[in-house]
Amino acid sequence: MSNLLFVCSRNQWRSPTAEKIYKEKGFSARSAGTSPKAKHSISVKDVEWADVIFVMEKKHKNRVVAMFGRLVEYKKIHVLDVPDEYRFMDPLLIDHLEDVMEPYLD
Repeated sequence: MSNLLFVCSRNQWRSPTAEKIYKEKGFSARSAGTSPKAKHSISVKDVEWADVIFVMEKKHKNRVVAMFGRLVEYKKIHVLDVPDEYRFMDPLLIDHLEDVMEPYLD
């Protein structure tokens, strides 16, 4: 896996945290949100760049598929099941992300 795209709703806490920690681990990572009010809303450019898309919740996968249809038809999209109950760089969020990401990075 070379390009990891992390997606949540507003690109405020969960996906930017994942982007930061996986960049620090040497991965090429970006983050985006599905909401028009996101700090960075997911774009065609993000989707084309990504080798794998990691979404925090099932609703994010549904939105990505609805927004980009054929563009994501052959993309791997993994639902991490990370609830929206953390702040940016919360140590509990970092632990949770590392646990749920482990199977995908081996």
